[in-house]
Amino acid sequence: MEDKRVLLGMSGGIDSTYAAAELRRLGYEVVGAFLKMTEDSDVDAAVRAAEAMDVPLTVVDCTARFRDIVIGNFLSEYAAARTPNPCIVCNRFVKIAALCETAKEMGIPKVATGHYTDVGFDETSGRYYIRKAADPRKDQSYMLWRLTQEQLAMLAFPLNSLLKSDIKARAHEMALPNADAPESQEICFIPSNDYVSYIEERLGTFPKGDFKDESGKTVGTHEGIIHYTIGQRKGLGISLGKPAFVTAIDPCTNTVSVTVDEKKIFTDRLVCRELNFMALAPGDYGELRGEGKVRYAARPERARAVIRGDRAEIFFDRAVRAVTPGQSFVFYDGERILFGGMIV
Repeated sequence: MEDKRVLLGMSGGIDSTYAAAELRRLGYEVVGAFLKMTEDSDVDAAVRAAEAMDVPLTVVDCTARFRDIVIGNFLSEYAAARTPNPCIVCNRFVKIAALCETAKEMGIPKVATGHYTDVGFDETSGRYYIRKAADPRKDQSYMLWRLTQEQLAMLAFPLNSLLKSDIKARAHEMALPNADAPESQEICFIPSNDYVSYIEERLGTFPKGDFKDESGKTVGTHEGIIHYTIGQRKGLGISLGKPAFVTAIDPCTNTVSVTVDEKKIFTDRLVCRELNFMALAPGDYGELRGEGKVRYAARPERARAVIRGDRAEIFFDRAVRAVTPGQSFVFYDGERILFGGMIV
């Protein structure tokens, strides 16, 4: 007889709470798990949500793992003048990893979350892959490109075919305790969204240095490299007669390069490493056609990829804005993720 139990990650938010109702509709017996990431994690919200859905809840302490892996990576990447996405690191190495491990310990065969995405399986290749959700405005497939085949084999995403607007309406009908809760837009471990202060409290103040123009001339003084990212225009504090844009950040020379020509922050190629293959099997490929995203909020752009080992070179059909080291590149074939990598 098939074991229909599923371990659902419950944060206390509307998405993971409503996911419990959807899983029950699909015939699953739901057990909840709250992952405590920091000392400020709101376990009470998860308890209220679990009680409202009549779901047993277990609390998993991930604070040490989250600190060492996610926060550690966040700090080291910014110190190296790269712009990380901590959620992508967390999903692979902490959130989904901890849920899968906990489910195995409890003898539960499936894991679910409230992400807006879906998981597919190719019978021919035997490979699992992430694919886009039905709601394009909420699609979170980009954030899950680093998941392993073993993790994907255990995963279910019950919100994959639903619209956020419908979920909110149903949450009101069910009188869920979090039906009107606003969606968080901040990094979960920096609720103030003041990441510069957060980094400097832990690593110390970063020294000021020179702004350099395209000729190498010093055109001002920057406040420390962690204040800036590629493509940034606001908050530079320099006057060049025209709006200036950040084109490069060099931690070795402690310089930030700028230009007044906005075209210079566009490029039609990039290189990524630390590849993770999904629908596409690992290997070397002379030329692949598809669509690539260089950040979560960016629209997919037509491109071709050349892959050699753990290195992919991407050539876009048209130039894209502000390709940023430390961010993720994700390559799609229609709805399916073929592979992803870290932009270098």
